[in-house]
Amino acid sequence: MKTLQWHAPYDVRVLDAPVPALAGPGDALVRVVRSAICGTDLHPYRGEIPGFTPGTVTGHEFTGVVEETGPGVRGFRPGDRVVASDVIACGGCWYCRRGWHYQCAEVGLFGYDTVVGSTAVAGGHAEYVRVPFADTVLSPVPDGVTDEQALFVGDILATGYAAAERAGVRPGDTVAVVGCGPVGLMALKAAELMGAARVLAIDPAPGRRAMAEAQGAVPLETGDDLVEQVRELTGGRGADVVLEAVGVDASLLSSLEIVRPCGTVCAVGAHASAAMPMPTGLAFGKELTLRFAVGDPISSRDRLMPLIRNGRIDPTFVISHRFPLAEAAEGFKVFDSGQATKVVLVP
Repeated sequence: MKTLQWHAPYDVRVLDAPVPALAGPGDALVRVVRSAICGTDLHPYRGEIPGFTPGTVTGHEFTGVVEETGPGVRGFRPGDRVVASDVIACGGCWYCRRGWHYQCAEVGLFGYDTVVGSTAVAGGHAEYVRVPFADTVLSPVPDGVTDEQALFVGDILATGYAAAERAGVRPGDTVAVVGCGPVGLMALKAAELMGAARVLAIDPAPGRRAMAEAQGAVPLETGDDLVEQVRELTGGRGADVVLEAVGVDASLLSSLEIVRPCGTVCAVGAHASAAMPMPTGLAFGKELTLRFAVGDPISSRDRLMPLIRNGRIDPTFVISHRFPLAEAAEGFKVFDSGQATKVVLVP
């Protein structure tokens, strides 16, 4: 089968590899129909993760068809259309039973070596994928939902939705989204679904602001006057809720500044800083709530799939490019350059 493998910074190659075999009774083999390149995939691509293993098959967003199941799989059979959660979890531990799958002792992330969890699992930039804990990790794709629509339930739609949900967006709120990449755009749509009266879309890139505006948001450019811009639009108070979808200190600091007193900031960008200068005086004086969310497709997919099927959201609006798997290396270049909003790969 064809796979996309990481070998070094900016060096990903489409190479042949054996079709994976089932390794345990709870495994399933899935034939990939669609996969996508995520912003998270750019970290190893750019060499930002020391020790990433050469030969890793990348990709954690994919839909497909079940080809084979182990004897312990109860919920799926060959021929079923499925979407995989990007997060791999056992489904039965103390954390999983509470819906906190990212905290599972068996946690992993497809195609991400051992950055998340201790066991590497080959990813979805391939023609076939072995899926551990299939009854937990996989979800059926119902009639009326396309493979490309379902693709987003496995990661970025679930992640954006988690941000809005954990921030407690309520009808009538003014919500600011800081960072309007794919996850930010999904957070924007989630806020609308939860009844936000107005969404402010904050991003330095004109193209991203334009996409957010096309979805009904008020576009704002980042800059020294951002706080004043937000106050002017909110009667001098600030945003009721801020959803931060960048993952860097500066964006989180801006979020704390533009939220109103007694408001909530939920950070869903992948933060890794160990030395952020936290403005505790500002946060204390404004009585803020600060939360973090990774996103959990396993917990939210049963709520999200009906929203797609009923036409309340179509996440495919973020797709800007499609490439055959054989040209996946070019897809990475286009995505890394900022020319693409979302790249989908077709085996």
